[in-house]
Amino acid sequence: MSTYTAKDIQVLEGLEPVRKRPGMYIGGVSSAGLHHLVWEVLDNSVDEAMNGYATEIVLTLHKDGTSITVADNGRGIPVDIHPKHKKSALEIILGTLHAGGKFEHDNYKTSGGLHGVGSSVVNALSKKLVATVKRDGHEWQMTFAAGKPQGKLKKVGSARGSGTTIYFHPDATIFPKTEFDAELIRHRLEITSYLHKGVKVVFKDETTNKVDTFQHREGLVQYLAKLTKEREAKSVVDQPFSFERESDDGKVEVCFHWTESTEEHVRSYVNGIPTGSGGSHETGLRTGINKAIRNYVETHNLTPRGVNISAEDIREGVIGVLSVFITDPQFQGQTKDRLNNPEAQQLVDAAVRQSFEHWLNENRTSAEAIVHRIILAARAREASRAASASISRKTATSGRLNLPGKLSDCANSNRGDSELFIVEGDSAGGSAKQGRNRATQAILPLRGKVLNTESVALAKVLENKELADLVTAMGCGVGKDFDLKKLRYDRVILLADADSDGHHITTLLLTFFYRHLRELLAAHRVYLAVPPLYRLDIGKETYWAADDPDRDRILKKHRKGNAKVETTRFKGLGEMMPKVLWETTLNPKTRRLLRVDVDDALETDRVMSDLMGKDPSARFRFIMERAEEAEELDV
Repeated sequence: MSTYTAKDIQVLEGLEPVRKRPGMYIGGVSSAGLHHLVWEVLDNSVDEAMNGYATEIVLTLHKDGTSITVADNGRGIPVDIHPKHKKSALEIILGTLHAGGKFEHDNYKTSGGLHGVGSSVVNALSKKLVATVKRDGHEWQMTFAAGKPQGKLKKVGSARGSGTTIYFHPDATIFPKTEFDAELIRHRLEITSYLHKGVKVVFKDETTNKVDTFQHREGLVQYLAKLTKEREAKSVVDQPFSFERESDDGKVEVCFHWTESTEEHVRSYVNGIPTGSGGSHETGLRTGINKAIRNYVETHNLTPRGVNISAEDIREGVIGVLSVFITDPQFQGQTKDRLNNPEAQQLVDAAVRQSFEHWLNENRTSAEAIVHRIILAARAREASRAASASISRKTATSGRLNLPGKLSDCANSNRGDSELFIVEGDSAGGSAKQGRNRATQAILPLRGKVLNTESVALAKVLENKELADLVTAMGCGVGKDFDLKKLRYDRVILLADADSDGHHITTLLLTFFYRHLRELLAAHRVYLAVPPLYRLDIGKETYWAADDPDRDRILKKHRKGNAKVETTRFKGLGEMMPKVLWETTLNPKTRRLLRVDVDDALETDRVMSDLMGKDPSARFRFIMERAEEAEELDV
């Protein structure tokens, strides 16, 4: 019998808890977690700017691609000795959790970085961190390794001006991959310049020897223009509604307009930090817009006959940016993706409702164009609902099924064990049908490449037979009629060839799911199958490789001496024997599945719009920036 006593209790000192459980502080050690280190250091420099102490921020991605320096011309982290702890303030801030100057509000009225939580976490997860501070006529420097000081704070010379410079190199023993994404960083810095109008933000990318300088005097108005252009949306009014108000409760900045797009797209920020999952401030914005529009419609007797206007109709086509600055932001988790402050909803609601309703009454021509747009949205919704209803079917428990003829359904009525494989083409579908477990696995073959649904209205989507059959097979509805409880399968798995055509088909399907069935992704029900591209016979052993790097890894690991190697490249799933397809791709015990998650909604939306939208220049730019990475094209 095992004993459990006091000696079994482990006490982690200093920053060791962060290194033991990094996911608790940065959400994980994936690429998102790695870049979260950059955002934490950047947020501290932004805090100096937003409180009026800094006018310039410079971020450098060094030539190795795995280290970063962030510098600002703010006041500089204090370097004097703390009266209680007898250490320099800089050492305490960077070496201690929950130590900083932002818990009270004498030095920072608003802040995004927690200055001692974020900075110390970056320090703990870095192989090396060097802090350089200029203040009071001197330059000071201190070096850390894995969060531990490598000597005392040193005065390295005299200096003019003030500011803080943080260099850090993430620890490769913590992060599987330490290469930073320059484009992601560039995008974040550009957004920062919009949110803090007038602040100069510089990105020095030493990996490409490029320098980008961002500075926007008009702030959100320019940001909205950029978003609208990127989404290829046409505004229904000449000028957007733009508003800024500051009070003792906080500051609200908002800019939005209605477009001919079929989607609502709002990007929100709290103290300069993007909140991809929204929160109370976004709820306040939506409520304020809704109330202002309804009051205007009722006051001017513009209520349409024969159709009810919903809140979704009012906001359809809205593209906007919301930025709030509040004293004590309460984020959901350390990754700061969602705002929880209940008072933020009332702050934004009251500010937007009053000012927007006044704007509507002062701009009658624009107001009537907006109301007309909303009425069109309401009528289109009714038409879309009718179209969706025409292809809907009864669930498995409510009566006779009206399934697509090409669907080979599973025999098991227990949804908890069932899977729907969406397969590319009839040939692959035939192999999958023969190789599957008929009790739990359903097969739906799709013919050719499906419709690109980026910026396509739902009614148009439902006219596409392949996608209509898919919606019918899943049974959960689509768009505003989506109901997860009606999903007929526990998992929906995309199974396409392992070549470039297969990847394209998978991308088209993911675009459909992201734009019209996003709740399915949020519920973690969509997966990608990983079929082999190569069969490798090494001596008497057989291995399966998903792609070229996987093939090379297997050869390096398993090839011994002069062992004979036979490599077979599959042209497609259709040429696989059913037994092979089962063993490599369908069998739950031996297959590999990739779950489709959306970690960063804002970045996902941007990438989806760039790669799948109508503007070819975004794709051209994407290709040219990565041209040197292409060693061999699969065409």
